[in-house]
Amino acid sequence: MIPKTWSRSIVPALLLSVLPALAWAQISLNVSVNVPPPELPVYDQPPIPEDGYLWTPGYWAWGDDIQDYYWVPGTWVAAPQPGYLWTPGYWGSEGGVFLWHGGYWGEHIGFYGGVNYGYGYGGSGYEGGYWQGGHLYYNRTVNNISSVNITNVYNKTVINNVTVNHVSYNGGSGGVRAEPTPAELAVAHEHHITPTPVQLEHQTAARSNPTLRASANHGHPAIAATARPGAFSGPGVVAAKRAETPNVAHPAPAPRPVSAPRPVTEARPEARPEARPVPVPAAPRPVPEARPVPEARPAPAPAPRPAAPPPRPAAPPPPPRPAPRPAEHPPEHPDDRDHH
Repeated sequence: MIPKTWSRSIVPALLLSVLPALAWAQISLNVSVNVPPPELPVYDQPPIPEDGYLWTPGYWAWGDDIQDYYWVPGTWVAAPQPGYLWTPGYWGSEGGVFLWHGGYWGEHIGFYGGVNYGYGYGGSGYEGGYWQGGHLYYNRTVNNISSVNITNVYNKTVINNVTVNHVSYNGGSGGVRAEPTPAELAVAHEHHITPTPVQLEHQTAARSNPTLRASANHGHPAIAATARPGAFSGPGVVAAKRAETPNVAHPAPAPRPVSAPRPVTEARPEARPEARPVPVPAAPRPVPEARPVPEARPAPAPAPRPAAPPPRPAAPPPPPRPAPRPAEHPPEHPDDRDHH
């Protein structure tokens, strides 16, 4: 027979230890709602608290006791063991009701409804990092890791081949149209780990916070994301913003690669240009005093020129020369006649 004092002390402790697991089981298996969840809020990712943490996006959960959706803020969580990644949960519309499919830890990313949660969870797979040699390598383009000295980083541009929106459920009217791939179906049969205790406590704390209910915040919770699970106040708490942009991190620019050292050559004296005297600016010339401009007078009219003399008469032509006369022959001698 168990003593009453022991039963009074141990039973409440046992109930407290299993309440988070029961709450998660309720949210994962037996939740069906007739109304769709609100759209995903837009928020900035808080800085990572330390190396080895993985980003788990926020989601809308349902509380039967409050009959309302409430927001579970996104947060950084330490993986339960090296090599394991987080597959987010999602709401799916089936037969006119919305069913919750809980998230889990595994070596591969499974199907999460095609919902674009941002920060590496673009609807299929995870582009925020990968495990290698027991270390998690972070993609700078989707993670806010500038506040911590992390050397295992890389840069990879993420291109989303899906419509960028804030729909928080799969199927039905207005939901995301996505089906699991063969690889994602295979992941469903692999070994999984349920959410860690800190994740369950994080979800329970969100459920008990009235400001996180959809009826109170109208889809814009004041605590949209936190740097650590359950830390709903102080540094690292990020509120939702009213912006039509997807959840994208703004990482610090990557450091420039260091170029290889050049071979050392003999130092030569640097040729310096011959010093030239600095020209002294000439003294400014005195500006002549402005004199009044004389009044313009009309120019005198030119004097009339005398008329030209009349033309002289033409000279008379020379007289004609007399025609040449024929030469005169001497008369014949009479004596000459007689001789003939």
